[in-house]
Amino acid sequence: MGDHFQTIVDLDATHADAEPLARRVVDWLVTEGIVLAERTECVLGQPVGNPPGPNWQRAVSDADADDEPWDGLAVHTGRTVFDSGQDAPEAVTCPRCEATITLDAEPYDGHPSQPVEQPTTTGTEAPWARFTTALSTWQDTGSATVDCPACSRSVPLPDWTWTDDRLALGHLGFEFWNWPELTDDIRTRISGLLGGHRTAYVWGTI
Repeated sequence: MGDHFQTIVDLDATHADAEPLARRVVDWLVTEGIVLAERTECVLGQPVGNPPGPNWQRAVSDADADDEPWDGLAVHTGRTVFDSGQDAPEAVTCPRCEATITLDAEPYDGHPSQPVEQPTTTGTEAPWARFTTALSTWQDTGSATVDCPACSRSVPLPDWTWTDDRLALGHLGFEFWNWPELTDDIRTRISGLLGGHRTAYVWGTI
């Protein structure tokens, strides 16, 4: 059985915002008893995280005792491409014209930010290659745009909407490892603590 995670990503937080907003949300989760304040080795990919608290049930849709989370909360502060861990997105939607672009993703090495070779059509770069190149640029510089194939307008990469909760870009993410499904309410509460910022929900397994 693999490990799974759910990440609530702040889409609007800047690099400067990330640390104070992270403290605000974690302090609230600790006060509610959803996670513990003391950090331990309870998450994957980071040295320490916040273990589940006595009231972890308040955050999940199914509070069956058999589904008690066995890992904790990892908080990411810094420029990050949050992805599902295995499957590439199938499509992305332009925020300008609302056209949905099929990416026709081909097998890749496990991370959406790594460019993959794709065939080109009439000399035009394939959509997935165009986006993976932009993802790499955004990770390196914090800025990247992609011209929409439908309306031809230049769109900042973080503004695109990815299908199936598979990808999000941001400077702040709250990653719950091996918890039951989070409720819509907890996601709304966290968004409120973030000052009403837009958030994305990324779910995946490894």
